[in-house]
Amino acid sequence: MSAIEELVAELAKLPGIGRKTAQRLTFYLLKQPSETSERLAQAIRSVRERVGACRVCGNLTDEDPCAICQDPRRDETVLCVVEEAADVGAIERAGRFRGRYHVLGGRLSPLEGVGPEALHLERLLARVTNGAVVREVIIATNPSMEGEVTATYLQQVLKPTGVRVTRIARGLPVGGDLEYADGVTIAQALIARRDMSEAD
Repeated sequence: MSAIEELVAELAKLPGIGRKTAQRLTFYLLKQPSETSERLAQAIRSVRERVGACRVCGNLTDEDPCAICQDPRRDETVLCVVEEAADVGAIERAGRFRGRYHVLGGRLSPLEGVGPEALHLERLLARVTNGAVVREVIIATNPSMEGEVTATYLQQVLKPTGVRVTRIARGLPVGGDLEYADGVTIAQALIARRDMSEAD
């Protein structure tokens, strides 16, 4: 395999990158000054060496604990449970949540052999119990079959703690058309409806 084919093959392994995009990226890098490729390679090495999981919440960070766990302005009584660290970024971009997070590191998937032992459930229970101030746990797993199974399992695990367990609402996206929405999404939007007086 040539050096070009080797790079194309490695880039094509990245999520969302097909073979054609991998080829475009490879030829783009070859046209750039060598410093550009060196900076990219160094950034990849640096992120692998410096970034790890926060010991408190499991979010990916280059400082431990992470900036969110260290922030005294965050509401420590509300904990949002997500599947992966990327989900923290998505919620943070919305700019509305001011609580803390807990990253499971995956979701239950019996077909793939992923059971409860693969998730950071002990750490979650420790954060909710042991004199903790957590009043509410928001389950923000993805609305997939595995995400729903994970949410149901978490609800059962957290029930004995007495903490309030809520689930993020699901429904139609802003700017979406009913005509193009699937039946499950429309059904979830109807179930998660609220009084218009609650709207911001």
